[in-house]
Amino acid sequence: MKKVCQNCGMPLEDPSLLGSERNGSLSHDYCIYCYRNGAFEQPRITIDEMIEKCIPFMVAEGFDKEKARQMLSEFLPRLHRWRSH
Repeated sequence: MKKVCQNCGMPLEDPSLLGSERNGSLSHDYCIYCYRNGAFEQPRITIDEMIEKCIPFMVAEGFDKEKARQMLSEFLPRLHRWRSH
């Protein structure tokens, strides 16, 4: 399985997309858009808000809006950040 951000599900194939820890090292779990300097960019975002935030990116990749919502609703809860929700 490809490595993906454990918050938004974005593929982490390019090291330049990796977020950063407080000490400046790279995070191998989260992308630069979700996680910087050891903290989430949006610490209070809910999983439903994250799904809505990700839909436009999937639509831009050619997915139907409702299909994207369905896929994200099934996939995101499996990611580390959302497992306890």
